Amino acid sequence: KVGALSLLALLPELGKRSPKAIAALVGLAPFDNKSGKLNRRSQIQGGRSRVRRALYMAALTAIRTCERFKTFYTALAARSGSKKLAIIAVARKLLVVLNAIIRDKTAFA
Repeated sequence: KVGALSLLALLPELGKRSPKAIAALVGLAPFDNKSGKLNRRSQIQGGRSRVRRALYMAALTAIRTCERFKTFYTALAARSGSKKLAIIAVARKLLVVLNAIIRDKTAFA
């Protein structure tokens, strides 16, 4: 299991990078999958897999327990038609929130 302290150990850049950079570092930033005239769906790839797995599980819990993440998830799942895409988006949002909490030294409200 990866807790809060383990997450900081696995991702010491937390709080020191921009939201885009930290998401790319973990592998939660979508990259276009294009080649010539082919234009496939965006996908996530690379990054630190242990952190990504921990954030995925944390996103599942956040969807169940936090109203803010739950409304974001349900709206995105309804709009996109993909529940897994919505879970990954919640994981990215959770990472951005954690980054801001550590950067600003504030509590989650």
